[in-house]
Amino acid sequence: MGSGTWSTNVYGAAANYRAAAGTSAFDYSDRTTASSPRHTWTAHTSLDPKGLTTRESRDSDEHPTSLAISVIFDVTGSMRSVPRVLQTKLPELFGLLLRKGYVAHPQILFGAVGDATCDRVPLQLGQFESDNRMDDDLGNILLEGGGGGQMTESYELALYAMARHTSIDCHEQRGRRGYLFLIGDEMPYGKVKAREVRAVFGDHLTEDIPLTTILAEVRQKFDVYFIVPAGATHVGNTAVLGTWRKLLGQNVIELDDLGAVCETLALTIGLGEEAIDLAAGLDDLADIGSDAGESVGKALATLGREHGTVARSSAPLIDATGDTGAGATTRL
Repeated sequence: MGSGTWSTNVYGAAANYRAAAGTSAFDYSDRTTASSPRHTWTAHTSLDPKGLTTRESRDSDEHPTSLAISVIFDVTGSMRSVPRVLQTKLPELFGLLLRKGYVAHPQILFGAVGDATCDRVPLQLGQFESDNRMDDDLGNILLEGGGGGQMTESYELALYAMARHTSIDCHEQRGRRGYLFLIGDEMPYGKVKAREVRAVFGDHLTEDIPLTTILAEVRQKFDVYFIVPAGATHVGNTAVLGTWRKLLGQNVIELDDLGAVCETLALTIGLGEEAIDLAAGLDDLADIGSDAGESVGKALATLGREHGTVARSSAPLIDATGDTGAGATTRL
């Protein structure tokens, strides 16, 4: 996966078609939850991890320096609104990554987590995509709701998938880690349970894997971030924040505006790639007319102190033709 290029025109045409047809960007979820009893709900075939082999992010003539970016969000309870917000702001995300020169060849995988102890669909995983097919993957996510009510969700299954079911050329060919963003408001379970792996993936895992072990595996390939957005049930919860900070340190991001998720993702990547410092990134937000600067600035203040400016692009944010620009720096 990972061929093609993102087009804002294609995105807009799809949105117009849905509006004319009276359907939302999450038609699969809307139809499934409205017409079928919960016990029959299943992941869309394009996102079902059962029998999953490998999600690949590959270099090619078209994308010679691919960068793997995974965005996986909790879709239980109040968190179900996150993918809907993310979907509406995909052009802003790509505008910042591409036209501002943060990344030359991003390949983005979208996914979702629930609770394997009680949910019908505890994990959904798209492909790494460079073009508008990622919008399709995002729109095929089942917004199940649910969750177990005990302040834990199955984030560790997402970590397992990223550790053992991905192959990314940015790491394998060039020694550069990709990015993994988990967006949620609860704690992970303390271990990857073998019985859940067998049920969800069909893998023949015989022993549980401690959370710290699987996280260490993931961090060989990806820089891992946990984002807690405003509006989530457990925003500010000290147990949740303390658990994730113990695991990820400063890579826990508290965001006081759900509408700023895409800008936060883009600037975090820009900082990690040393394409900008925080001040430059906030200038870019102002340049595109975004009102998210204050929220993003607060959320990334700690990260911003760790990075300096290396290179920036003065190219316009959105190319009306949908073509993408080249040129970016990569982090060592």
